[in-house]
Amino acid sequence: MTSVLDLAPVIPVVVIENADDAVPLARALVAGGLPAIEVTLRTPAALDAIRAIAAEVPQAVVGAGTVISAANVDAAVAAGARFLVSPGWTDRLLDAMQRSGRPFLPGVSTTSEAVALLERGVTEMKFFPAEAAGGTAYLKSLAGPLPQARFCPTGGVSLASAPSYLALPNVGCVGGTWMLPADALAAKDWGRVTALAAEASALRA
Repeated sequence: MTSVLDLAPVIPVVVIENADDAVPLARALVAGGLPAIEVTLRTPAALDAIRAIAAEVPQAVVGAGTVISAANVDAAVAAGARFLVSPGWTDRLLDAMQRSGRPFLPGVSTTSEAVALLERGVTEMKFFPAEAAGGTAYLKSLAGPLPQARFCPTGGVSLASAPSYLALPNVGCVGGTWMLPADALAAKDWGRVTALAAEASALRA
């Protein structure tokens, strides 16, 4: 892939408790026009979920989120993750992500962290937690001094706020969970997930 940021306007950030839900959930998101799916490594089912999606939903581009160690990198790649996302970064974690050969979005919330990544040749980043760290006003202020940096804001982004982020020149896509309401997941209402994904995918038609 050329860039994770260009796959879709929204990357769903998925927490999967039951690996059996992974394939129907991924198919619902893809059907709604959101092929890039970030499965967070926050549950025991996460790696099995990535493995299942990679094997059974070829239209999906499944990635691993909440990657916070070299061990996470290795496990995610072995499971079939096609991209990696971290909430923050260290030199050790960045080295591991670069060695993986997979596209990755290391997390930043300050100008200094972004500049440090640019020094390492990394121009694509996750801005997290987006709303708490300054939102659109903060990202807009970075566009002038750091025009080469592109971001995926995640954390508190909603259907209402996403268009403001996507209108910024340094934002490639946003990450969010609003197309994955807890009651729909509990009821396995995949049709509702598809409808909400379609609404999200239309944010940049």
